[in-house]
Amino acid sequence: MTKRAPKPQGNKRSEENERTLLLVNDNINSFDHVIKSLVEVCGHDEIQAEQCAVLTHIKGGCVIKIADMNTLEEMSLRLRELSLDTVVV
Repeated sequence: MTKRAPKPQGNKRSEENERTLLLVNDNINSFDHVIKSLVEVCGHDEIQAEQCAVLTHIKGGCVIKIADMNTLEEMSLRLRELSLDTVVV
């Protein structure tokens, strides 16, 4: 039997405080607008933003960011100001 290294305990608190920001499909905004908004607000690169836009369109939603609640609430507010529908989970 192979022994596994113990998991680091230092990250446990940060993981407990992490939440997710979900982009919800709205059938109103163009792909270009969604991509530009994700790059601007979430710091995505063009490819990541495009993939999130496509997944949101196909599946109805996509996790676009994982972070602490305060960070996600600020991003969610900014994205809503840009007419994107988001939910912090």
